[in-house]
Amino acid sequence: MTQLDESPLLASAFTNDRAHVFHSWSAQGAIAPLVVAGAAGSRFWDDQGRSYLDFSSQLVNMNIGHQHPKLVAAIQEQAARLCTIAPFFANDARSEAARLIAERAPGDLDMVFFTNGGAEAAENAIRIARAHTGRLKVLTTYRSYHGATAGAITLTGDPRRWANEPGIPGAVKFWGPYTYRSAFHAADDAEECVRALQHLRDVLMVEGPHTVAAIALETVVGTNGILVPPDGYLQGVRDICDEHGIVMICDEVMAGFGRCGEWFAVDRWDVTPDLICFAKGVNSGYVPLGGVVISQRIAETFRERAFQGGLTYSGHPLACAAAVASINIFEEEGIIDHARHLGDDVIGPRLREIAERHPSVGEVRGLGVFWAIELVRDRSTREALVPYNASGPSAAPMVELANACKERGLWPFTHFNRMHVVPPCTISDDEALEGLAIIDEALEVADRHTV
Repeated sequence: MTQLDESPLLASAFTNDRAHVFHSWSAQGAIAPLVVAGAAGSRFWDDQGRSYLDFSSQLVNMNIGHQHPKLVAAIQEQAARLCTIAPFFANDARSEAARLIAERAPGDLDMVFFTNGGAEAAENAIRIARAHTGRLKVLTTYRSYHGATAGAITLTGDPRRWANEPGIPGAVKFWGPYTYRSAFHAADDAEECVRALQHLRDVLMVEGPHTVAAIALETVVGTNGILVPPDGYLQGVRDICDEHGIVMICDEVMAGFGRCGEWFAVDRWDVTPDLICFAKGVNSGYVPLGGVVISQRIAETFRERAFQGGLTYSGHPLACAAAVASINIFEEEGIIDHARHLGDDVIGPRLREIAERHPSVGEVRGLGVFWAIELVRDRSTREALVPYNASGPSAAPMVELANACKERGLWPFTHFNRMHVVPPCTISDDEALEGLAIIDEALEVADRHTV
């Protein structure tokens, strides 16, 4: 039920925003941000009372949905007891959050270094890997995003990196698997897996594997396409890392905590990396939190040797209390199983039906509550609906599509030539079908741009 905030500040929110808030990834004079007045479950609403079904989960972080009452209560209870304490003290909220996260991580990943978000998780993961190995280079893929801090943006493989170059030294890029637009001219997933792994071996050969500290991957690539790795690929990377003493880092900032129908996406392939980066879904961003889950083998490196890294708000009690509550809610309400059900029985089948009807849909792919609709001008040539990194008039078809969704009461997530279907993991079957029906209708806008 939409309930408007009667605060006098709401009336001036837009004016004050435009006068004083400097927005990320934006030309400041070109934006007119929506004023959000409230939210609940899978919906949020603006200052005029117009409601939107949140098919973006904000930034693919609202896994537990908006304003979950038990999660809000946990933050309130912790705030009444202890708002914050420095990271060099022990604290019950922090230690319990670490225990719960470690228990759900695979293999011997038993230690947690807390950060304020995903970018800082990536920064500290590479710092840990470099200190552990004594090596410099870190290999990451094109079509990846690891964050916007100095190191994380250098690891990133999408165009947001360009304006921030030169970055930190030692970052090397390679192509990850993407069968639909294969860099290796593969005919199917099996061939893509074999060729992508050989490509990685070739890159290591010319870079010198003895100089490489880590290979860092998004387990399932997020913003850059929701690219689900073919079976065998992650195990192949694990084998390569073991062969050369390289640290395997899986970035699960977006893919973890239910998004892929697992606690961690690596569980789907039964692969254990050395480090896992997390954030977003660990407490759905109710209070900022991220971190790195660390294997015992790597943690042992720092038993007698100080780790040279730290953050004032590492393991912030309010954020950790939110993580504890969120993990317990996931267990109590069966959210992991529900996310898997949504992918297998609701979203996946419905998207495949939608793809059959719309010539603008080149491919649908995903798992859990993590799906992409890849849009094309021509199915036979796979020409993208808009060019790579399109802006201005060339991006118009995707802008029109996004607007068509918003006009019908759905807030979409679009990137380049794709629409991502990423509602909260708690969304009901009926709400998911409602949103997919809106997308089905809105895709007629994209169809008008096909040949």
